This record gives sequence, structure tokens and C-alpha cells, in this order.
Amino acid sequence: MRVPRPAGSALPFLPMTRAELDRLGWERPDVLFVSGDAYVDHPSFAMAVLGRVLEAAGFRVAILAQPDWRSAAAFRSLGRPRLCCAVSAGNMDSLLNHYTAEKRPRSDDAYSPGGAAGLRPDRAASVYAQRCREAHPGVPVIAGGVEASLRRFAHYDYWSDAVRPSILVSSKADLVVYGMGEAPLVEIVRRLDRGETPPDLRDLRGVAYLLGAGEELAPLPASVRAAGTPVDDTRELPSFEAVRDDRREFALATRQVHLEMNPLNARRLLQRHGRRLLVQNPPSLPLSTPEMDAIYALPYARRPHPSYTRPIPAAEMMRTSVTIQRGCFGGCSFCSLTAHQGRIVQWRSPASVLAEVRALARGDGFTGVISDLGGPTANMYAMRCARPEIESVCRRLSCLHPAPCRRLKTDHGPLLALMRAARALPGVRQVLIASGVRMDLANRSPEYLAELAAQHVGGHLKVAPEHVARPVLDLMRKSRPEEFEEFARRFAAASARAGKEQYLVPYFIAGHPGTTLESMIELALFLKRTGLRPRQVQDFIPAPLDLATAMYHSGLDPVTLAPVPVPRTARARRLQRALLQFFLPRNWRLARAALLEAGREDLIGDGQDCLIPAHPGAAAPPERRAAGERSVGYRPGRPGFKKGRRPRR
Repeated sequence: MRVPRPAGSALPFLPMTRAELDRLGWERPDVLFVSGDAYVDHPSFAMAVLGRVLEAAGFRVAILAQPDWRSAAAFRSLGRPRLCCAVSAGNMDSLLNHYTAEKRPRSDDAYSPGGAAGLRPDRAASVYAQRCREAHPGVPVIAGGVEASLRRFAHYDYWSDAVRPSILVSSKADLVVYGMGEAPLVEIVRRLDRGETPPDLRDLRGVAYLLGAGEELAPLPASVRAAGTPVDDTRELPSFEAVRDDRREFALATRQVHLEMNPLNARRLLQRHGRRLLVQNPPSLPLSTPEMDAIYALPYARRPHPSYTRPIPAAEMMRTSVTIQRGCFGGCSFCSLTAHQGRIVQWRSPASVLAEVRALARGDGFTGVISDLGGPTANMYAMRCARPEIESVCRRLSCLHPAPCRRLKTDHGPLLALMRAARALPGVRQVLIASGVRMDLANRSPEYLAELAAQHVGGHLKVAPEHVARPVLDLMRKSRPEEFEEFARRFAAASARAGKEQYLVPYFIAGHPGTTLESMIELALFLKRTGLRPRQVQDFIPAPLDLATAMYHSGLDPVTLAPVPVPRTARARRLQRALLQFFLPRNWRLARAALLEAGREDLIGDGQDCLIPAHPGAAAPPERRAAGERSVGYRPGRPGFKKGRRPRR
């Protein structure tokens, strides 16, 4: 993808209001970009990146951020766009943004002014697309972003506990741009500008679309096919109806989708939805380093639009962070990165990264600290398969599990040179690494690990071992537990040599498919033995399209089709979380129930190996009801109950 320089000077901010359009002399924009996030003109926010890339290509872009979706009025406020509406739920799936693992509403939203919740609808991409259709009949609607990418096929939706059809059905969008959208979106807008229509754009990489009931599937153009593949190299997935009604078919479809994520050999995928056919073209090709540099060299203001009067938490967090790479070849089964950014790591040149750091150092209010130098992972910079001819045919789901591929370049030298150069720049006191460190890679470079501990950690370093039970780690596609223990030893030794008191903050997951009470007890015993007391733990949330989500829904490993135990009930998940934090007095009763259910009474008491004492301490909350007794509370509309009145027992 080529990003040309803008013909004139770039705008300080892309316009958000009718008044701004009027000042610019624009009757209407070329592209109306609708997003569920507040507008922050920073390269960590997709809205800003895509808007600036389109601006650089010569198009007029207006931003409609967090519009009132209850009517089409807000969608008409900036005029009828000349070429298209581009809609996105934002940097997160809207349902993940709105609800916890227990399906309770979240009280805040890091991507909204003041952290306020409720400024975007559930299933925002579909709602925005429908409102654009209502406001501007006949204008093409292009859906993209994380939500649309992960819901492009029939998918399991945790919040409704149902398999739902492709977002193309619910949104009625003309196209879904899946993955990182710069290259396909610029090409779409250019071709619309030349007078082409959405059906003409079905020959692009990185797009999915629905054929009409009477339309025939055209041959895949040579420009989209992987090198050396035949014209008809297309695979059909089980239909929406099949995956909705048969969990094994759902697992098989998920596996096939993940096997077709390498853009160098991916085939076109089809999935029938009733009388209509969903078509996904192969993914966009990875960006080259010059293309990445061009995107990050665009004139971002690096702050929220001046119309906001309250701070946006995510903007504050990302203000002094610098992205150096994209993609991840780890292939963790519970992570959506592969499905969105891809497995092939793409990186910026050192010159590009250092230019951004220099600009930050010259900015007002800079404290001398770069808050992060990373990306999806901290230490995959400039790493890729050493054998391009093998990479072009490889369908391996992870380059690191069950063991790192011998063809993978794991040299930390380029990253070390970049870290040293960044912290040596005038005005920079410290460069922190806040992105997650891949421990199995770091263990291969003692020099990187030592320099990380000595120069780039501000007291605490986040790592993600996730679990210690081997069967669970295999389902997660994570490295063996010995990697974490080795990393912890080396990090402690390197910190001591540097004269620093520093600690690891390990993240563990409760409720992941494959975990049982026995495996969680194994993790709890490991935590006790090592003295770790995780205060921040993750509850597994099945996100659309993930391999782990297919396990959760189907009870099968989609790769092997072997049965997988799944903690489905709220009680099972609470018991697992209590074991993960057995040391908290508030968890005593749940941890005791879990140990008794697993037949591990030997871990209750005052012995050296016991997890919890025989009796609750004074800090434990009182038992509110007998075991198994259901609580009775106020339910609106429930006969015989009034708010504020306790029921008779």
C-alpha cells in the first residue's frame, strides 16, 4: 500500500461538527467515519489512523464519534457523504466493552470522555450501519474494526448464548473489511471515487461480502489468489444453519477459518446463510516496513479532539506510548490478535520509531518517560520466519507452541538496538516496556532479559503465564510452566544485579476451557509454593472467532476434535476464581466448597501444604444463606413483591 503525501497541509484534527465543515468550506465529506470511541487523534486509535491515511490519499474525512444511535438524526448532521460511510464499533468489541465475564454491565468505558459508560449501543457496528442506511439511502456502507472482523462468519455470541449469523446479515453492510484496514479501505474509497460500485469491489483482499440470492459466485481474480494456487482454490465452511445446530460442525468451521489466516497461502472461504452465500477473500498482505513508516509519519495531533471537556482514560494511557510492530505469531487460543492483526509480524524502521520518540520529547508536558515501546507483544520486533519459501506454505497455528519453530528468527538484537537508541535521545529519561513480554522468547536472549530488567521496568513487569497445568496450557497454546519459572529466576537475578527491587505481575486465567477443579488446585498449590498472590486475575470471556470460544461452545478442541471439559455455570467459574485467589479471606467459603467438591479435604487446615485454614478468619464475610438456598430479591413486575419490602420466609 502506498500512502502519498497530502496535496495541502493536513488538518490539525479531522472535523467532527457541522461548524468545522463550514469553516473548511466543505458542503459534505467524501467519507463519513462512524465510531463507538471518542475521537483521539493518536496512532493507537484505529479511527485516527484510517482517517489520516484517507486524508493523505486526498479525501475529505469527517468523524462521527459516539453518535446518538436512537435515531438517524445524528447520522445526517454532517451531510450525505459523497463516497461511503465507514463504520466501526471502536477499538473493542462493544459487548466486551459493556459487560464483564459474569455478563454484568461495566461501570466505565476507557474510550469515552470521563470514562462514562453507555455512549455506544450493544452490537454497535450493526446499529451504526443500519442508521447510516436510514440516514443516507444509496450510500455504500463499509463495516470494519475488531467487532466486524471477529463476527464476519457465523459465530458464537457469549452474551446471548447462541450462534449468530455473520455481521453482514445483521448490519446489511455492503462489505466488511476484516483485519487491519488501511490498504483495503484506501483502495475501496479510490475505486468508489472512480465511479465503481460495491459489487465491483469484491475482487479485493481483506474483504467479506454477501451474494444476493440470485447472484453467482465469480472466479477468484488472479490478483487476489495466493501465488501458485488454482483459480478455483476455494473452501466452503459448514453453513450457518449447520454450525447453529451442530456443535461439531461449529468446531470444524472454526478450525478451517484459522487454517486460512496466512495471507501468503489463504484460500477463499464460503459459508451459506440460507439462500445467500457469504464470501471471504484471502486476507490483506502484510505491510512492508516503508508502508508502516508512512502510516506512522502522518501528522497526528496525539491528543483528543478539542471539543472534549473531560479526559478520555485510554488517551491518557496511550499519550506517550509508541507502537513499533503489529501482529503476533504466538497463536494463543483465547486471543483475538491473530484473527485481526495476523500472525506475520510487521515492524517500523528504527528511524521511524526514533523520529516519533523525538517528537514526543519536544512536546509540551513531556515528563521524560516513554510509557511503552511495543505493540501486541513487547519482544517480537523484526522476528519472522527465516525461510520465506516455507512461510508461504505454512499453516501452523502457532510458531511457538508446542515449541518454538526452528525456522523462526528469535534474534533480539534489532530490538535491543532500538531500545538503546530510544533511551539515549535528548530529553528521554526512561523508556518503559508495558506491552506483554513473551517469556519463552525472552529466555532465549539473556542479554535482552538483563537489559529489560536493568533499564526498562518501573518496579513491576506484567507477564502472562496464564496457568501451570500442562493439559490446560496445551489447549491455550501457551508455553510450558518451566518457561515462567526460568524467566522469574532470571528477572529476579537481573534486577538484583541492577540494584533494583522489582516484581513480576503475573496474569492467570480462571474458567478457560479445559480447566477443572483439579487443575485449578494445581495452580493454587503452585502459587502457594512460589509465594505469588495475584491480585489481578482474568475471567475467561469467549470472544467471537477464537479457538477457545469454539471449545467453550462445542466442548471440543477444534484442532483435534477431542472432548474438552468446560466450566459453564456461574458457580463453576466462581469456584475456579476463588481457588486462584485462595488467600483472600472473602474467598474462604467458595475455596472450601471447591476443595471439598474435588475431594481435597487434605488442603483445608493448618498444615504447611494447606491452602485455607479449617475455619474462616474474622475478615471472612459472614455466610448469608445456607448452602444451596436461592436468594429471593426484588424483581420488577414479580407478583407479590414490592421494592424495599423483604419477602416472608
